[in-house]
Amino acid sequence: MAVSEHFELLESVSPAIRALMDDHRQRREHWYAHEVVPWEKGRNFREDPWDESQCTISPEARTSLVLNLLTEDNLPYYHAEIEAHSTEHEVLSEWTHLWTAEEGQHAIAIRSYLLTTRNCDPRELEDDRLATMEAGFSTGLPNPVAIFAYTAAQELATRVSHRNAGKITDDEVAYELMTRIAADENHHFMFYRGAISAMLEQNASAVLPEIYRVLSDFKMPGIGMPKYLRRAVEMAKAGVYNMRIHHDRVLQPLLRDWKIESLTGLTTAAQEIQEKIMEIPAVTVRQAEAFERRYKLATG
Repeated sequence: MAVSEHFELLESVSPAIRALMDDHRQRREHWYAHEVVPWEKGRNFREDPWDESQCTISPEARTSLVLNLLTEDNLPYYHAEIEAHSTEHEVLSEWTHLWTAEEGQHAIAIRSYLLTTRNCDPRELEDDRLATMEAGFSTGLPNPVAIFAYTAAQELATRVSHRNAGKITDDEVAYELMTRIAADENHHFMFYRGAISAMLEQNASAVLPEIYRVLSDFKMPGIGMPKYLRRAVEMAKAGVYNMRIHHDRVLQPLLRDWKIESLTGLTTAAQEIQEKIMEIPAVTVRQAEAFERRYKLATG
C-alpha cells in the first residue's frame, strides 16, 4: 500500500479522530504536579552534595523511575515524528499538540520527585538526559498508520511500566505521582487504540500489515539511552516490565480490543498477516519463559 493511500485512510477516519479527541477532553481530569511533589524535602545540592545513602527507595525502584523519566524526556522526538505525519491533517495536528502538552508534565513531575527526595544521582541523571536526547529517537516507521499502531502499543506499555514502578517504590507520594501519570498514558492509549479500530473498520487489509510490523518487533522508545539493557533487565527482574507482562498486559489486550482474530473480508495477503499476528503471543511467551529460566538459575 502506497504512503499516499495510508494518508487517505487517515483522512477517511477524521470524524472518528475528532470524536476520540472530544471524548478525551471530557474524560481526562487535568492535574498539577506541584501539588504532589514533596517540595518540603528539597535541599541545596551545593551545600549538601548528593550521596546514595540519602536515597529512600530501593535501587530497583530508582532505576525504574529514572528509566521511565529518560523515556519521557525524549518527548520532542516523539512529537516531531508524529507531527511529520500530521502537518496536512488539521484534526490530527490538533491532537498531537494536545497530547504533547499533557505528556510534557510527566518528565517535570518525575524529575521533581527524584531531585527533591534525593532518590537519584543528580549529575548522572543530567548526563544521561543529555546523552539520551543527543542520541535522539525515531521509530523508523514509514506511514501514519504504523505510527498510530506503535503509539497505541507504546502508550499501553508505558502505562503498565509507570504504574508498576510506582508500586515498587513503597512510597506514598511516588505511588500517587506514577498513578496519575499512568492514568494519563491510559487516556492517550484509548485515543490511539480507537483510531486504529476506526481504520480497521475502514480497511483492515491495509492496517494489518502495519500492526504486524509494530508488534512483531516491538521496542520501547528508551532503547537508545545509556545503560538501557542493564536497566531494562533490572526492571524485568523487579516485575516492572518484562516479556511476561508485555504478553499479558499489552499484546493480548490489543489483539482482543482490535478483534484481530475475528476480522473478515480480508485479502489473501492480509489473511496471511492475520495468522502471523496471532502467532506473536506464543513467541512472546517462549521468550518470557526463557528469561524466567535464566533468572531462576542465576538466583539459585
